[in-house]
Amino acid sequence: MAILILVQSFAAVFFLSDTIADFWTEGFVTDPDDHMFLETVASLSLVVSVLFEVRYLMQMLRRQAHMSRGLSIATGALHDLMESFFRDWRLTPAEQDVAMFVIKGMSISDIAQLRGSAEGTVKAHLNAIYRKADVSGRGELVSLLIEDLMAQPLVVPAGDGQSPA
Repeated sequence: MAILILVQSFAAVFFLSDTIADFWTEGFVTDPDDHMFLETVASLSLVVSVLFEVRYLMQMLRRQAHMSRGLSIATGALHDLMESFFRDWRLTPAEQDVAMFVIKGMSISDIAQLRGSAEGTVKAHLNAIYRKADVSGRGELVSLLIEDLMAQPLVVPAGDGQSPA
């Protein structure tokens, strides 16, 4: 969009300078059928459209920055929540790794490959995680995290002194 604005800006400058040069040489003509009148309207329309596009681009960039901040806050809140659960459940470092991979949706074989361990070892860690978390499987584990995350506000109003989630 920035390239489009740049091209249109060059065109606007060209046509506007041409219109000004025409006014300079021919003077102001008020006849609506005149070429200079149409050229002036077209030039001014192009300038207005460039200004509109610049404003729209700025709004889009602000919205993107706002959404990025929100995603960053949510990601941090989810990570903090998971670490809190892992501490409460007293998971070992290996179990924490496996739990993170499971929450990310990875398969047992993928987790085993990433950790350089056997699938049986990963299954043993999963059983320990499910037992400590008091859930029956992967779906309940993820559901537990999401329910707790959604029960708390991600952003606390400024000056409240509390941290998110």
